[in-house]
Amino acid sequence: MHEIFLDELKKLNARFMEMGVLVNDLIDRGTRSFVEHDKKAAQQMIAEDKEVAKEAVKIEKKALELMALQQPVATDFRVVISILKATTDLERIGENANSIAIETVRVKGNPRLPDVEKVISNMTHQVREMLVQVLTAYVQENEKDARQMVLGHAKVYKDYKNARQMIIDGVEQEPDAAVASASYFVIIRLLERISDHIVNLASWVIYKTSGELFELIKPDPQEK
Repeated sequence: MHEIFLDELKKLNARFMEMGVLVNDLIDRGTRSFVEHDKKAAQQMIAEDKEVAKEAVKIEKKALELMALQQPVATDFRVVISILKATTDLERIGENANSIAIETVRVKGNPRLPDVEKVISNMTHQVREMLVQVLTAYVQENEKDARQMVLGHAKVYKDYKNARQMIIDGVEQEPDAAVASASYFVIIRLLERISDHIVNLASWVIYKTSGELFELIKPDPQEK
């Protein structure tokens, strides 16, 4: 019976990883459509909005079936719980990426601030790299690498704060960029939230491997 459970759990892990790859691609597509002013690509992504949610439901349903039908031992139960919780964070990341695509459509045709968009590109690269690292840590059950997500989040947050000031300064110098600036504030906040969710994923890696459950980062309420 336990062998059947392990086989099903392996399939569930594979499906979770596939969802992670899909979400990582959405981050890239969302921000690239914005920076490249590609309204068509953004609309295509928005049209596919439900794919991540559908995948999350399938994973959650299978995880619950495993717990109900296979009656896993404590260690296996912890693995299934970590998948359930991590899937929720992946779904939220996908929603945030889709929101970036929505901003592409909203701001299309308005004057831009190229320097701010460079920072957005840098933030995107960093969060995508973080997501790959945390998914790898999940597969390898590497608690040490999972804890390193705090460092990645610090870099993203630093870019976030710098970008906020750049937007304020930029719109003072280029008032015509006010519409784009409103979208910039939304997008850098979405990218920072994505980073938060990736840190949450890292916390679930640690829970999966050690049973230890805690927040890697306690947000500053004044900044959130």
